[in-house]
Amino acid sequence: MTFRGMLLTQDDDGVHAAITDLTEDQLPDHDVLINVSHSTVNYKDGMAVMGRPGVVRGYPMVPGVDVVGSVAEDVAGFSAGDLVTVNGFDVGEAHWGGFAEKARMKSEWLTLLPTGISPAQAAAIGTAGYTAMLSVIALEQQGITPDRGPIVVTGAAGGVGSVAIAVLAKLGHHVIASTGRADAEGDYLRRLGASEVVDRAELSEPGKPFAKPVYAAAIDPVGSSTLANVLARMQPDGVVTACGLAQGSDLSTTVLPFILRGVRLIGINCVHRPQADRDEAWARLATDLDSSLLDQITSTVGLAGVPQVAADILDGQVRGRVVVDLNL
Repeated sequence: MTFRGMLLTQDDDGVHAAITDLTEDQLPDHDVLINVSHSTVNYKDGMAVMGRPGVVRGYPMVPGVDVVGSVAEDVAGFSAGDLVTVNGFDVGEAHWGGFAEKARMKSEWLTLLPTGISPAQAAAIGTAGYTAMLSVIALEQQGITPDRGPIVVTGAAGGVGSVAIAVLAKLGHHVIASTGRADAEGDYLRRLGASEVVDRAELSEPGKPFAKPVYAAAIDPVGSSTLANVLARMQPDGVVTACGLAQGSDLSTTVLPFILRGVRLIGINCVHRPQADRDEAWARLATDLDSSLLDQITSTVGLAGVPQVAADILDGQVRGRVVVDLNL
């Protein structure tokens, strides 16, 4: 029996992505077989499919850092038919991922979908939404409440940003959305719950290490100069979560925001996370994310549409989340 999947191979001419027939004996030697129904195109997937260095650690590789589907047979504490998702653990990078109709995963990587979240919705949320929720929880753990002041979300039209805005707005926060597409995406971001939309140019260029305090908190999936400028504009005892590097992995700043205003910078590791944290994040997504907004955040393609989306996401032309439906 064969099944469809996208396989990345590498030769002297570079990396090649092709939809091909695979067999179960080609899958990794892990303990849980999953019938995959959905995945998602994340920024890392875009890099992998387009052959950019730094993501895939060995070839051949089935990309797709998100896996959503049903357990194929009773095993390791799971029953056949259980709906599960996998986010992180280097899936789609070091281990075959979700861009195939079947996957084999380690049981400790699986999270049961909470009641109220369908497989398609779980894919729409994906690693990006799960990371956004981890960031919101981290802000709460540091004492950030709606009465503290505005929260800025950078990379606002992307996957992390879109979910973060929707969740924060539902929780009653005043959200400032920073995006490079303020004119084109302003209405979209306001529908998600943003109170203000600002052009990323205010934050993306190198700036002063210390500036007028504006934000009580921030969720930043961008990094580089944007993160440095956010830190410089934090209110006393402000909190920033760093969860991405869309602009770059560099961070040129000073200690001034930390020692003069007590700013806290919290790193969000979504790849290797205790199961209790994963369960909490997904349970919170079931209650704190308005599922009706997912339709506004999400578009859907089949496997054949992945290469174009991969190119678009690297060019910054993708709004929100792109679900890959393996049944198309």
